[in-house]
Amino acid sequence: MGEEELPGLELAAEVEEPPAGAEPGFWRKLKRGLLMTHTEILDRVGAAIEDRAIVDEETLEYLEESLIAADIGVETSMELVEEVRRDSRRSEAGDVLRLRERLVDQMAVLLLDAPRLPVRPLGPLVTLLVGVNGVGKTTAAAKLARWSQLRGEKVMLAAADTFRAAAIEQLTLWSERLGVDIVKQQAESDPAAVVHDALQAARARKVDHLIVDTAGRLHNKQHLMAELEKIRRVIDKEGADRTVRTLLVLDATTGQNAVAQAKEFSRAVNVDGVLLAKIDGTAKGGVVVAIARELRIPVVFLGVGESAEDLVEFRPREFATALLG
Repeated sequence: MGEEELPGLELAAEVEEPPAGAEPGFWRKLKRGLLMTHTEILDRVGAAIEDRAIVDEETLEYLEESLIAADIGVETSMELVEEVRRDSRRSEAGDVLRLRERLVDQMAVLLLDAPRLPVRPLGPLVTLLVGVNGVGKTTAAAKLARWSQLRGEKVMLAAADTFRAAAIEQLTLWSERLGVDIVKQQAESDPAAVVHDALQAARARKVDHLIVDTAGRLHNKQHLMAELEKIRRVIDKEGADRTVRTLLVLDATTGQNAVAQAKEFSRAVNVDGVLLAKIDGTAKGGVVVAIARELRIPVVFLGVGESAEDLVEFRPREFATALLG
């Protein structure tokens, strides 16, 4: 399905012009993906200052509660409101636009201070996708493959979720739709063996980006985490000529549960960054801020829709503008 067919695109595109430096296509996708969260927050911000002549403490407390309710995180919400408190002027108290501008500026500053990864490192790359069951890793693999394709890269998929035959079938369908190679074995095969074969094939076919889909697992299941460590050892050995990174796929619709998963997974596995899926289906998109700012885990990509093209880079300034602007 092409971008022009995606539901909600017209509504999102009409909200406002892209900020300076933001590509129109990127901006439309980001605005559409954050539409539910954006609307929820602005409704609450509007209610916080409705019929008030000044931004008093009661207003600021309501504003803080509103930001926390959007899963922006307690610490970050308090920081944002404190900056508003310092900057508030009686003459601007009822100006919603000015209040939003201050929030955008301060959120951008806080997010720019959070750890960041290069969206695409130079040279051949292996991306290992990990996470719990049901977060959308297989679809994320397809979206990431399409993202690389659009940048002229040769991509290969590795079906290392061998516990579910359906996962192998789903990734195979995506490979056919996208026209990319896939390496797979029968269900219940050794996932590390699949990855080994994929690395050899990627080297022989001069693949730029190998994307490895893995089975869902909980951080406290030792045998599953041991299997993941085995996969990573194979990648480190056989893919020594490639940059290797592990992206944790999280489901934005779970809100603070996604924050908890990120915290626990990063303790058990060396997580390089986060791909936050399904952000278009929730009013809890502020969870991005909590992950990046409070957990200090780099957010790299956001899943903003259902089609293969609906993956965007996380850019702090544009994100803050789309969320609060």
